[in-house]
Formats: sequence, structure tokens, C-alpha cells
Amino acid sequence: MRVARICEVALLFGVTAVVTSCGDLSPLSPHLAARQAAAPALAPLADKGEHGLQIPKANHDDEDGQLTDLLSCDALDADTATMTIGAEGGRMSVGPHRFEVPAGALSSDVTITAILVTDGALVNHVRFEPHGLRFQIPATLTMQYDNCSDSDLLRPPKAIAYVDPDLHIISRVPSVDHADSKTVVGRLRHFSDYAVAW
Repeated sequence: MRVARICEVALLFGVTAVVTSCGDLSPLSPHLAARQAAAPALAPLADKGEHGLQIPKANHDDEDGQLTDLLSCDALDADTATMTIGAEGGRMSVGPHRFEVPAGALSSDVTITAILVTDGALVNHVRFEPHGLRFQIPATLTMQYDNCSDSDLLRPPKAIAYVDPDLHIISRVPSVDHADSKTVVGRLRHFSDYAVAW
């Protein structure tokens, strides 16, 4: 009986020693604070893209400050197109690029402006207004890239990229590359800036 009691006391002391040696890992614990300080910072996440996935924002400039991932192209002549499109849908062109809104994508008439942006960056870049306009059914943007560099034409399948005003890629929209005609077709759910990427 006495031996059993001694074993119980020893076991109790052993459990107590194990529990107290683990230390306090609460948010105020110095152990946890040290581990958090040593952990590498995570890359900031962009907003959810067309596919609903969060995509890490990347710096799309190389060491010389040139944009990467966007096709390098010869400058196109500036162009602007404006058209009112309603529930029945419609088509418009700006430069060599075409835009189509299917029937049912808009519930009322909207005056749409497409701008072929030619402000110094040698990429195929289109801006649509009103900014933020959303479609109930995806609209279709077909962008030409036959004015782009031969080396870029050999890159992986092209895509239409949703870009910020500084031409950093936010996300790529669902796209189909037609290499034979040097066009890429993307499905847009909202208005913003778009450019041809690889």
C-alpha cells in the first residue's frame, strides 16, 4: 500500500514537471514572440482574381526597370471608342482590339468608352470606362499581339491580364490564345485596365 502511494506521488510530480517545462505559449510569451520575429515576412496578397484565388503580388519590373510578363510591343496609334450598350448587348473596336458584350450581361443602357493607352509603355494596353462596371454574364475582349516582339511570340500561351495603372499584373483573366492569328481572347467580368501577357 505504501509503495503504491509513493508511486502515485512520483507520478504526480513527473506530470507537474512536464507541464511546467512547456512554458507559457500565450500571445505574450517571450518564446512565441521570438519565433514570430524570426519568421520570414510573407508576400502581400492581391485581391481575389477572376478565378477567386488569392495571388501574391509580385514586382513585375526587372533590374533595369522594364516590365516583365507583359508582351513587349511596337507602339500603336492612339484610339478611343465610345458606344452605348444595353441589355441586348453589342460590339465595339478600339485600335486592332475588339470588345463584345453578350445579351443579358447588362440590365440597362451604359455608355462605354474603350481607350487604347499609348502613354509610353510599349505594351498592348486597353482601359475601359466606367471603371468598375460589372457584367452579369462575362464580356469578351479580343486583343491582337501581331505588333509584339518576335521573341515574346515564342513565349508560353498568351493571356489577357488585369493590370493596375502602373501596368503591374493583378491577375490573369480566363483566356484562350490563338497563335495562328496572333490574338488572345479573354472573358471579363468587370471594367478596368487590361494588357496582353504571357
